Amino acid sequence: MTTTTTDPGTTDHGATDPTGETMERTTAQACGTARPTAPHVPDAERLRRWRMVLGADSAESTGRTLTGQDAAMDGALDALYGGGAGKRPGGRGSGGRSAGLGASAPSVARWLGDIRTYFPSSVVQVMQRDAIDRLGLAALLLEPEMLEAVEADVHLVGTLLSLNKAMPETTKETARAVVRKVVDDLEKRLESRTRATLTGALDRSARISRPRHRDIDWNRTIRANLKNYLPVPGAGGAPPTGTIVPERLIGYGRASRSARKDIVLCIDQSGSMAASVVYASVFGAVLASMRTLSTRLVVFDTAVVDLTDQLDDPVDVLFGTQLGGGTDINRALAYCQSKITRPADTVVVLVSDLYEGGIRDEMLKRVASMKASGVQFVTLLALSDEGAPAYDHEHAAALGALGAPAFACTPDLFPDVMAAAIEKRPLPVPDKETQQ
Repeated sequence: MTTTTTDPGTTDHGATDPTGETMERTTAQACGTARPTAPHVPDAERLRRWRMVLGADSAESTGRTLTGQDAAMDGALDALYGGGAGKRPGGRGSGGRSAGLGASAPSVARWLGDIRTYFPSSVVQVMQRDAIDRLGLAALLLEPEMLEAVEADVHLVGTLLSLNKAMPETTKETARAVVRKVVDDLEKRLESRTRATLTGALDRSARISRPRHRDIDWNRTIRANLKNYLPVPGAGGAPPTGTIVPERLIGYGRASRSARKDIVLCIDQSGSMAASVVYASVFGAVLASMRTLSTRLVVFDTAVVDLTDQLDDPVDVLFGTQLGGGTDINRALAYCQSKITRPADTVVVLVSDLYEGGIRDEMLKRVASMKASGVQFVTLLALSDEGAPAYDHEHAAALGALGAPAFACTPDLFPDVMAAAIEKRPLPVPDKETQQ
């Protein structure tokens, strides 16, 4: 492995070993220490940083011995990213080192407590995910004591849902409490903006021709009456002005007690869509609480399950899903289509990576049929903040050609997407290349 004098706070490709373990440790360590970069780092501090980044194998070459909190942080990192932790053939430290957490629940619980002490919450969540992936700790999450020790986030909820069927009864109540905490936090963050955005969109989508003065939509009224523009010559050399005679007024609809729009959320519950299922369940509960919307939630893999009657509690929705299995999008869309009674007032949101195990041509025909009947059809390749998703590019392009662009959507963007669909405006696609 080659090294340079580049400061460890920067990305140094020369310091990455073939397994990528050093860079993983670099990322966690850099986030955990969060020290400001100085213009001139003393040699002793530079060696200390390299020793923390490279792990115990570098103790001789750097000449640094860690003590106190540095040693404790290094031990927590080494347990996860050390040579024996990943059990990878040819990995760093394969010559006999035995670092790792093992299968001992008490030692794992202590390690979880250590990383929460030494690192910020965002880094703890990354390290927990790495521990589950690298060390196979998913089985330990079936123990109540372990669940109480972990930092709860959307990804942990996805893991718990995938283990739902194997979870013993003694653990289920603890698991529900963990899921409840995450769901409540998401609702607090997302509910108010979703309600405000969609309430405005619903009001604007219901147009009336004889509005009260305070309900007049002046922008649309002016555009509709531009043909009635009357020029007025300026007096005393002043420039000419003009006026518009509003023969036709356009106004917002008044609040109604009946549902003005029907929303159908059709959610792929295959294993790769775990985070999307969590967010969709939360949004489904928020939408269902709005009396001007009639919301239906359908989840599917190769089977289709209607969870609409559980929408008042997103935790019940989540535990009603079964992550994993195949995917039959055509079958799910057929069910959703059978429930549509007001096509012109219906928005169907398909959340899927589009890896179809059913009949592809029938799926596309079904989407085309719904759009032809007046349904607003939205395809989200993911509803999460995990970055660019993996998806079937051919199917995404086919849907785009039908006028149903497929794109990934963050939770913060979702209210705007729904508002545009309700108002029948162009969707706020964040990156048009994802439609291709």
